[in-house]
Amino acid sequence: MQKQISSSGLTKVQILIMAIAAGVCVANVYYNQPILKDIASSFGVSEGEAGSISVLTQVGYGLGLFFLIPLGDKINKKKLILCLLGCLFCLLIAMTFSQNIIQVWILSIAIGIATVSAQIILPLAASIDRVTTGQTVGNIFTGILIGVLGARVFSGYIAQWLSWRYVYGFSAVMILIVIVLLNIYLPNVKNEFNGYYLELLSSTLHQLKRFSLLREASLVSGLLFGVFCSFWTTLTFHLSGAPFYFKSDIIGMYGFVAIAGALMAPVFGKLADRGNSQRSLTIAVSMVMASLVIAKVAANSAIAIAVAVLLVDIGVQATQVTNVARIYTLDPQSNSRINTVYMTAYFIGGSVGTSIGLLCWNLGGWNLVTWQMLVFTAIAFFIIVKPKINNI
Repeated sequence: MQKQISSSGLTKVQILIMAIAAGVCVANVYYNQPILKDIASSFGVSEGEAGSISVLTQVGYGLGLFFLIPLGDKINKKKLILCLLGCLFCLLIAMTFSQNIIQVWILSIAIGIATVSAQIILPLAASIDRVTTGQTVGNIFTGILIGVLGARVFSGYIAQWLSWRYVYGFSAVMILIVIVLLNIYLPNVKNEFNGYYLELLSSTLHQLKRFSLLREASLVSGLLFGVFCSFWTTLTFHLSGAPFYFKSDIIGMYGFVAIAGALMAPVFGKLADRGNSQRSLTIAVSMVMASLVIAKVAANSAIAIAVAVLLVDIGVQATQVTNVARIYTLDPQSNSRINTVYMTAYFIGGSVGTSIGLLCWNLGGWNLVTWQMLVFTAIAFFIIVKPKINNI
C-alpha cells in the first residue's frame, strides 16, 4: 500500500506512529497513580511510602527534561529515542519483577528519566515539518494527551482484574512494539550542534534570553498547566465528597470526557499554521476561564462539572499545542534546546499548581481552589492580550 505524503514532509503513517509512540511512552509517568495502594499492600509498606513512587517518577521526568532533551540537537534524534525506549523497556521488565519498595523507588526515578523520549519526538517532527508545524505537532500532542489521560484508567482496570505488576508488563510489550515501528518508520535528521555537552546545556539556558516569545509561551503554558494540575488534583476530592459521593470508577469516567477534549488539539494547531496563534490563544484561555466559572457557579452539578472538564481540557491543550507550534518556528536547529526550556517551565508550572491547589483545598475547599485557578488564568490572559512592545 502506497504511503500518503503530507505537506509536512512526513507521511500520514509516520505521524500516526509518532503520536502513538509518544502517548505510549509518556503514559508510564502516570500509570502508578491509581495503583499506589496496591503496591503498598504488595510490599507491606505504608501508603505514604508508596506515595513516594509518584513523586520520584516526576523527579526523574524533570531530570530527563533538562539533562537529556537538549541532546536531541547534538545526537541523532532517532538513535537517541530508540536508545531511551530500549532502556525504558528494560526498566519496565525490572519493575514487573521488583522485590521490594527500594527497588521500586530506584526504578521509578529511572523510568521517569527514560520517558522523556516523547519530548524528543515532538521537536523531531517539527524539524522536518516547516509548513504545517502546528497541525503535525497537534496530532502528535493528541497522542501524548491520550496517553496522559488514559494511563490512569488503563492501570486502574488492569490492577483491579490482574495485578499492578501486569501494568508494567503490558507497558513493556507496548514499548517493544513501538521500538520496532519507530526503527522502521522514523526518519533520520542531521543535527548542527557540534559543541560539548556543557556547552549544549549553557546554550539551552541562553535560548530563554534569546527569544522573548519563548519566555512568554513558557510562562503562559506554565500557568495554564498549573490550572490543569490544580483542577485534576482536587477534582477527585470534590467528586468523592458531598453532594456527589462518587466512587473511583465513576470519577474515572470524567477522564474519558477529557480525552474527547484532547482530540480538539489539532484544530488549534491548524489555526497556528495560518498565522492565527494570537486568536487561538485568546480563544483557548477564554475557554479555560469559562470552564472555571461554570465549575464555581454550578459546583454541585455533575453535568456542569463534566462540561467544565471538557472546556478546561480543550483550553489548556489548545494553549499547549499553539505555543509549541510557535516556539518551533524560532530556530529549527535549536528545537530540542528550546523545547527543554519550554517543557521545564511547563513542568514547574504543573508542580506549583498542584501544591497551591492542595493548599487551597485544605484551607477553603473547592470554592478557594476555583478562585486560585481563575487568578492563574487571568494572569495568563493578561500576558496574551497585552500590547507587544518588544519583538524577538
